[in-house]
Amino acid sequence: MATLAPSRSVPVAATPGARWTSVRHLGPNWYASVMGTAIVATAGATLPVEVPGLRTVCTVVWALSLVMLLTLLGARTLHWIHHRDQARAHLLDPATAPFYGCLSMALLAVGGGTLVVGKDWIGLSAAVAVDSVLFTLGTVIGLAAAAGIPYLMVARHRIEGASPVWLLPVVAPMVSAALGPLLVPHVATGQAQETLLLLCYAMFGISLLATLVMLPLVFGRLVTHGPLPLALTPTLFLVLGPLGQSTTAANKFADAAQGVLPASYAHGFTAFAVLYGVPVMGFALLWLAFAGALVVRARRRGMGFAMTFWAFTFPVGTCVTGAEGLAQHTGLALFRWLAVGLYVLLVTAWLVAASHTVRGLVSGALLAGPGAPRPVTARTR
Repeated sequence: MATLAPSRSVPVAATPGARWTSVRHLGPNWYASVMGTAIVATAGATLPVEVPGLRTVCTVVWALSLVMLLTLLGARTLHWIHHRDQARAHLLDPATAPFYGCLSMALLAVGGGTLVVGKDWIGLSAAVAVDSVLFTLGTVIGLAAAAGIPYLMVARHRIEGASPVWLLPVVAPMVSAALGPLLVPHVATGQAQETLLLLCYAMFGISLLATLVMLPLVFGRLVTHGPLPLALTPTLFLVLGPLGQSTTAANKFADAAQGVLPASYAHGFTAFAVLYGVPVMGFALLWLAFAGALVVRARRRGMGFAMTFWAFTFPVGTCVTGAEGLAQHTGLALFRWLAVGLYVLLVTAWLVAASHTVRGLVSGALLAGPGAPRPVTARTR
């Protein structure tokens, strides 16, 4: 995601933590790189085709995402301690505040990856413990972001144009909904399992209905005001996130419901996985074509690398896991090969975003302060 400057900037010399200037402009958008890395591991490990050595590679990628998460948590802690003025300004900036949803999704994505592939290295018991902690933290933070960021948008921000980044805080509960069912077999049988599963279903509803409110605003802005600024064009791929993740969640509910809920409800979840997932995946592919065409247009007009390139990773990864779930519940080869094709796209996007990010970190360009005025999309009172 793009590194966006706050509405008001305080000179570094005026802050008591000037020695930590390297993290002054480290915004919450950086957690998108953790999300994008973790989804490469989990999506690859559950592909409905056998690829020799792929699971080992996915486990290595999960370990990388864990290291990235711990590093970013440390760096962001320094940011809040030594640059509180900048941290507060991020919350008051309508272009940056929605990225706080990425913190929740980064915790959840790494936690889910721990239970899917990390258990190969650390054991099942440790994996369950790690995922339980990360899932709990990620869910609490996600629900706070889903409620708090829209509140700031209404009460403190003055918005001039809708943006796809508005989806980031409201899609966080959907990630909890999709990954929570992985923990259902590891909690006490009976009330605990049923409660966890239905809480995940409730978060599915929270996120889905909020997305249905936001998405028309985003498309309406595109129709009435034209394409986004070049650097923000990749954020159009964020729309795929709630689509792919909700399809994934619906399929995970069907898996977890067997033996946990009464048979009639369990059968209903199995039917819902297909009846909901197939049309939503169809719309996701339509949006992928639409957003891809606008990205090609932006590239031809000179769009260079920005941290917004990470928007090409996690949202596409959710479509991979959604297609994998549909392949499992329909048995159709169509969805198996769709999952494989989308995974190739995901890995390609990750390699591009990761290589440019490493290059930008080495050169220092990505951690430098904003060198030009940001696009005029919103302002703060």
